[in-house]
Amino acid sequence: MIRGKKEGHRREWEERQAIRCLCAILYLFCILNMTGISLNFRAEEKMHYNNAQKVKEAVSEKVAGETKEYGDIPPKIALTFDDGPNEACTGRLLKGLKKRNVRATFFVIGKNVKANPKLTKRIYEDGHMIGNHTYSHIDMSKVSEEKAEKELKKTGRAVHAITGEYPQYMRPPYGVCSEKLEESMDMIVVRWTIDPLDWKTENTDEIVKKVVTKAEENDIILLHDCYNTSVDAALKIVDILQEKGYEFVTVDELFLN
Repeated sequence: MIRGKKEGHRREWEERQAIRCLCAILYLFCILNMTGISLNFRAEEKMHYNNAQKVKEAVSEKVAGETKEYGDIPPKIALTFDDGPNEACTGRLLKGLKKRNVRATFFVIGKNVKANPKLTKRIYEDGHMIGNHTYSHIDMSKVSEEKAEKELKKTGRAVHAITGEYPQYMRPPYGVCSEKLEESMDMIVVRWTIDPLDWKTENTDEIVKKVVTKAEENDIILLHDCYNTSVDAALKIVDILQEKGYEFVTVDELFLN
């Protein structure tokens, strides 16, 4: 009788140990996934961001299983800025983002990089991602492939001279670019899923409303860091969406994490 009880206790102990080991393994796997260490996406899955809605859907599908299995993971969203760096606005934006512990993506214009090297370096050193937005904001659908490539390479060299790195991602001005050029480029094309037309309205409250009422997990928000109203709106958007539990990431992290 006593022997039977001891064997029963031993089996219960072994079962508890097995459960603890399994929990530890699952916890480790979760941590690695959250830090991006063990996500083995195939190269073909790292699709171009030329259709941001499809990317959003693909990312949502990938993370849905992880969220269900490992519990609450903060929904991710990407804040992007075009046309800078701007001497009057970008510095204030960087200060506000740093205060909120937020990293964003800046698609810079080459001539503005040349004119504002310190701001460009600050963007890089603050941990933000720098993308290519051509050298002079040309409409890439209306120029030759040679001209478009020249604009991109010139901007890439300007960024490299300051940061030591070439941009790996690009956003075509106006969001337009020939399919042939996209296929020939070594860079990943990034567009957006939310565009509040901040350059057109220049109304802070209206910009904020357009973004926060549409914002969903894995969205890519388009703003410009060359308008004070856009900077004010961006920081308000961050405050509102962080309060809702969103985590702001760079566009490469949005997909690769």
